[in-house]
Amino acid sequence: APLGSLISNHVSCQVGIMLGGLLASAGLILSSFATSLEHLYLSLGVLTGLGFALCYSPAIAMVGKYFNKKKALAYGIAMSGSGIGTFILAPMVQLLIEQFSWHGALLILGGFVLNLCVCGALMRPIALKEDHKTAPEFLEQDYVPEAQKRDLKRMSICSPLIKAWSHESLCSWKEYDFLLMPGFMVLAVSVLFMAYGCSPLFVYLVPYALSVGVSHHQAAFLMSILGVIDIIGNITFGWLTDRRCLKKHRHFCYLFAVGMDGLCCLFLPVLKNFPLLVPFSFTFGYFDGAYVTLIPVVTADVVGTSSLSSALGVVYFLHAVPYLVSPPVAGWLVDTTGSYTASFLLCGFSMIFSSTLLCFARLAKKIKRTHLRSLTNDTGTKQHIWTNGAIAYSVTAELDQKDVEFLAVDMNSYSNR
Repeated sequence: APLGSLISNHVSCQVGIMLGGLLASAGLILSSFATSLEHLYLSLGVLTGLGFALCYSPAIAMVGKYFNKKKALAYGIAMSGSGIGTFILAPMVQLLIEQFSWHGALLILGGFVLNLCVCGALMRPIALKEDHKTAPEFLEQDYVPEAQKRDLKRMSICSPLIKAWSHESLCSWKEYDFLLMPGFMVLAVSVLFMAYGCSPLFVYLVPYALSVGVSHHQAAFLMSILGVIDIIGNITFGWLTDRRCLKKHRHFCYLFAVGMDGLCCLFLPVLKNFPLLVPFSFTFGYFDGAYVTLIPVVTADVVGTSSLSSALGVVYFLHAVPYLVSPPVAGWLVDTTGSYTASFLLCGFSMIFSSTLLCFARLAKKIKRTHLRSLTNDTGTKQHIWTNGAIAYSVTAELDQKDVEFLAVDMNSYSNR
């Protein structure tokens, strides 16, 4: 995911998605000729996985650039495609395997995945106002170190070579400056706990249902319910949070959805039969689709649209890390304790902690803003106040405006050469 964001930022989202489509298709086609498990590890695991990762982040970022008023609904519709595709392709792939064997099925899927290149070609890039900040606007960011500001002031007397290097480092810094934002740091930690809590349930819901006496057919039906309701949650929750009454509170809607999934996990150990597990699948599936839809929206609210592609790459990378760790840990707890209770309780508390952490960070930010407003109303000095995440700085006009203007003109003249 971070690699896909890097390519889309330095080249374009179109190139990133088309390259990912080519790699994914090549991996599937090569897998159809596999003669060993190691061959499948490299072709299907590494090559195809890398291709899909290159496609995902740029595609989601493009939605945020095209839509503003109905952003949550747009994300919901876009992200429901993965659920719909899984729902439709599962029986189709089984049919292909029965008709052409798994070799032929992989070869056909490789040709089908090439359509990602067509999808990528259709994503016309657009320019946003946020993408064209000048040097003075960059200097006003509160997370830029004071030493770097002083160095930029001296650029008016620097050599052209130093100015060229400084221009490149400005672009490189701006691409990942969101990593120093306190709001993004809190979001990243929250995503780790949230992903840790949600991933084991998809692995152990069916085994748990079988352990309490549910039939194989009914256990599989629980996963089907969860998948379909997940798609409905993607679209309907996105539509709901775009309403005027909820649009300003989408952050808390995200927290509510994550917290509800956590509560579902806490109650799961007491659900011992199929009629009780069906409402669980409905509830957990709906709120899982709900918060997945709002992850890009919340990320965009924290870092802005111009840095969304890079930020989503980092967020989805962090989201994937617990998926490698939490299922084995949950399995170890099941083997150690002899039941699924400890695993599901750990998942529930992890998701509730994720929601609570973001909630307290949001409240602290609001309290800080209120305190700053009261201070600015009481003082008559001319100060410029910027609020970024959970911290705020009051910065006096220390830089000479003439030097800053000269820097902006000089850098523009260099970029036009």
